[in-house]
Amino acid sequence: MTTAPANLLAVRRLLLDTIKGLDPAAVGIVGDPAHRGGYHCGSDRVVTNDYSVVESPRDSGGLTLYASGLDVGTFSVRSGGATHNLQTFSTWCVAQCRANTVDSRDLREIIYSPDGKVVRRWDRLGKRSSGDDSHLWHTHFSFFRDSTKAGRDQTPLFRRYLTGIGLLEDTDMTPEEHAWLETVHKNLTVLDGRNPVGQIYTRMAMGEDHTNPDFVVTHPTLKSLGAQLTSLQTALTALANKDFTDEPAIIAGVLAGLTPEKIAAAIPPTIAKQVADELAKRLVA
Repeated sequence: MTTAPANLLAVRRLLLDTIKGLDPAAVGIVGDPAHRGGYHCGSDRVVTNDYSVVESPRDSGGLTLYASGLDVGTFSVRSGGATHNLQTFSTWCVAQCRANTVDSRDLREIIYSPDGKVVRRWDRLGKRSSGDDSHLWHTHFSFFRDSTKAGRDQTPLFRRYLTGIGLLEDTDMTPEEHAWLETVHKNLTVLDGRNPVGQIYTRMAMGEDHTNPDFVVTHPTLKSLGAQLTSLQTALTALANKDFTDEPAIIAGVLAGLTPEKIAAAIPPTIAKQVADELAKRLVA
């Protein structure tokens, strides 16, 4: 019988855990027992020529007992000095789909209301543009069935929204990166004078931190990067100290590679006598 796939259950859990006041009964995946046809149904409930199956090979090839739709009901939260609700959430999601962001490409359609007064439908296949009035107070998301069959993670789009409005912290970093960043912040204010800047953070970035040997062992690439940066800085300093406009040295270098015959041949006839007179004076002196 039709069941809810784990990847859509994860989206449901994320929304309910993050948006306070969102009613669990208003976030649904599987249609009620009388529901027939559409993305809220699995293979046991689809109907002949069901649009959620026949209009895309992604759906026909991904048909299983999994439902592949998600409904989200009304909510309103304050965050970041603004009010966020079902309408602003739905409009944002549609904008991501229109922009074809990587994390929205498994969405086939969104049926929503941008203002609580009219119902609109974004359809990736361009088949439909409207929906019934129940979508004035809930938004429907259809996922291509091959994505639910494959169990692809569908939380990134919704997590990005929740992060963007300030309800979630940015979780793009791995746990190891979070631990490293926490160490950096902890040490930013620790001074011990072993470094011109005097901060452990600087020594860590340059691979010099001997107060935490485990960090260097577990992050060898950081020490290697520090050594490379030091070497590069030394080379740049050496270049900066060179005088690239030393004309006498340049002339001497050029003349050293020329024979007297070549030098004489290179002197224009108009100034040859002047050069000869100057050389004669120097020889006499």
